[in-house]
Amino acid sequence: MADTNAFLPVTSLGYTHLPDESHQTAVPAIRRRRPFKEHLMVVIGLLALGLSVAFLGYKASSNGHMHDSENGSSQALSRERQTNPFVSRGPAAGVSEKANRVSGPKSSQHASRGPAAGVSEKSNRVGNNLRSYPWDINMLSWQRTSFHFQPEKNWMNDPNGPMFYKGWYHFFYQYNPKGAVWGNIVWGHAVSKDLINWMHLPLAIVSDKWYDINGVWTGSATILPDGQVIMLYTGCTNESVQVVNLAYPADASDPLLINWVKYANNPVLVPPPGINDKDFRDPTTAWLTSEGKWRIIIGSKIGREGIALVYDTNDFKTYEIEGILHAVPGTGMWECVDLFSVATEESNGLDTSANVPGVKHVVKASLDDDRNDYYAIGSYHDKNHTWVPDNPIIDVGIGIRYDYGVFYAAKTFYDQDKERRILWGWIGESDSEAADVKKGWASLQSIPRTILMDTKTGTNLIQWPVEEVESLRVNITDFDRVEMKAGETIPLDVGLATQLDIIAEFEIDKEALDKAVESNETFSCEGSGGAAERGVLGPFGVLVLADETLAEQTPVYFHIVKAKDGIFKTFFCTDKSRSSEATDVNKQIYGSFVPVLDGENLSMRILVDHSIIESFAQGGRSCITARTYPTKAIYEAARVFLFNNATDASVTASLKIWQMDSADFQIYPNHATRKLSVFTSILILAAYLSCIEKFRW
Repeated sequence: MADTNAFLPVTSLGYTHLPDESHQTAVPAIRRRRPFKEHLMVVIGLLALGLSVAFLGYKASSNGHMHDSENGSSQALSRERQTNPFVSRGPAAGVSEKANRVSGPKSSQHASRGPAAGVSEKSNRVGNNLRSYPWDINMLSWQRTSFHFQPEKNWMNDPNGPMFYKGWYHFFYQYNPKGAVWGNIVWGHAVSKDLINWMHLPLAIVSDKWYDINGVWTGSATILPDGQVIMLYTGCTNESVQVVNLAYPADASDPLLINWVKYANNPVLVPPPGINDKDFRDPTTAWLTSEGKWRIIIGSKIGREGIALVYDTNDFKTYEIEGILHAVPGTGMWECVDLFSVATEESNGLDTSANVPGVKHVVKASLDDDRNDYYAIGSYHDKNHTWVPDNPIIDVGIGIRYDYGVFYAAKTFYDQDKERRILWGWIGESDSEAADVKKGWASLQSIPRTILMDTKTGTNLIQWPVEEVESLRVNITDFDRVEMKAGETIPLDVGLATQLDIIAEFEIDKEALDKAVESNETFSCEGSGGAAERGVLGPFGVLVLADETLAEQTPVYFHIVKAKDGIFKTFFCTDKSRSSEATDVNKQIYGSFVPVLDGENLSMRILVDHSIIESFAQGGRSCITARTYPTKAIYEAARVFLFNNATDASVTASLKIWQMDSADFQIYPNHATRKLSVFTSILILAAYLSCIEKFRW
């Protein structure tokens, strides 16, 4: 048990913002008509200037971002490591591994990224000694998504500090401004009006102080009743100790929150006695206690027991440790912990500070050991600062996961504008680091999901893509009651099939269900032969990102088995084993059991966006996110099929399939980048030509 007397001394400083910066309004220049030749000379000059800016932007982007620290480990990722990237990223600094553990050129062994730094593993650890695949630029370009959030370039991992503030959704994220592998971590920042279309802003928090010089890691935002914004984040010090730091907006009246100030007396929390220096990270959003104090939890471990430490504060500068919220033996380090409330009877989300009847509380932890996110539903006790699961058999880390594919370091926030709780999750790569370096970027974020209590089962959460994503739907195609015989595959003509939203419902032959024989065998998606392994009652579902010959395909499907006790169990799976002919990508089979209640048809929703497939079963009771890297089933060659690989059952399917438009990603005007420098020059030219047309003689 941690020492409950360990906390920093109280300071006498009050919480005071810096003075707001003055804003001057530019005086518009007087327009004067000029001869056409003079206009032409100006245009040529502007074009030359724009191209010069583009060149300088290219050079600047090669030398780092304007907010990059010039000190400490912010320059630790050398050119040599970029060209030979198969090293560990994260664990040595005290966080999880961040590198893709898929082999690179010449079947080289993968090194770890993360654990040596004290964070979780950031490499994809599946498949050493894989032969390198000759990716070309056409294939790699196709992999970039069109409506999922990602930076313009480079590495991204954990979602941080999401919130709704003065009409804007804010999203911060762990970012390496210097390359497409984990390292040099600072906070990127973007804003949106609808969670789908985004504007990238300058870096928010960079590693330029002794208490975060080795990394600006995961943190959370709290909006106080008076409108102040508090940001608590993990810093990795010059001695690689994990501490909690405080930051706040320089100008709270700025809805974009572009500039941030670090508290002068950081850090505000350090590891208490009994806690390792590299096992103390990821403060949550704060909530109010019954005594009017603010409470947070922080992830840690004692031996092999994963824990969430509880701290109370009045001013976010000084804290008292209250003890341990919850602990589960054998689960290892808990990262990115979360606690939030869910309504048991209503369909709205809740602020965790809300004290209302009919509430359960969810505790979630990202397990350093296996890089998966687990949650459990239970009861939170304010007075003794503890939480108890409803069912210890499915406790945190040993029970239900947010997602059964590639989905980690998730974070929720309460959207007070629409009274809903929204979940973000980091979607890492499943290819080789060599390919990531070649394409110049790595990682995505999931489509934000609303998250609610499943009032029908009482044991599950319901996750569903935010409604705003439906604004991208175009060109719907309906398929009504398509009958599939056992062993049949049916092509679906939907046109371009790399950006899709698919809603499908299936009815299995009742006679086949009645005839099914009980089985002693234990089924699992991962342990099976995938969609190619035929059973009496499955698999059946949809093939996405498939080429015409089915040499490449990614099945998303159901498989039903009749257990020894006569109970039917339904499994929801995604099979990547034939998703690509490439040799250096992860080809796992993902999935889990999904509850299906009496009278429910089997249903799934699939979002396809180039190299990511997000799938939701039974309205969101079970979710699977997969990264796929086809070599043939890309661009116009991608197809969609229905399939039924059951041996004795026919299946009827009804589907609605929309093609999806691309989201809009913009760059903040003063946030110049290499990619947009030329584009900006063209805009300048176009604007001036328009003026010429308007004012010419």
